[in-house]
Amino acid sequence: MIWGIALVLLSIVAVPSLLLSKKPNAEELLEKIEPYQGWIGIIFCFWGIWGIITAILNLGWLTSSPVWWVTFLAGNLVSAGLGFMLGSGLINKLFLSNNQAARIKADELRAKIAPKQGKLGILGIAVGSWMIAASFLFSVA
Repeated sequence: MIWGIALVLLSIVAVPSLLLSKKPNAEELLEKIEPYQGWIGIIFCFWGIWGIITAILNLGWLTSSPVWWVTFLAGNLVSAGLGFMLGSGLINKLFLSNNQAARIKADELRAKIAPKQGKLGILGIAVGSWMIAASFLFSVA
């Protein structure tokens, strides 16, 4: 359930226009979060990567709970993608500053997925909500 809640919150940070259209005074909150957006992105990028690794290491879940395994993998793929989008500037600064080729590849990847950030955020809200529901339906942590 924690994975789903975290994904929904990350998606809300990633799609501020959606939140602002529903609640006009949310701009103040988003402005408070903005300085930490890079760090939030890095944390969720690595958390998503860790979740992908966990899903791969637990392929046995496919036999006992295939819906949960697919949900878990999808949620972590979206989390890693949104985390990368939000934290790409800080990732480049902290981890790729010495490697120009890696920095160029990261910028190219970000340019490819940047137009899809809104759709990825909406997908994150949907998958995160399903992860919360699935954690109750399938009695998993």
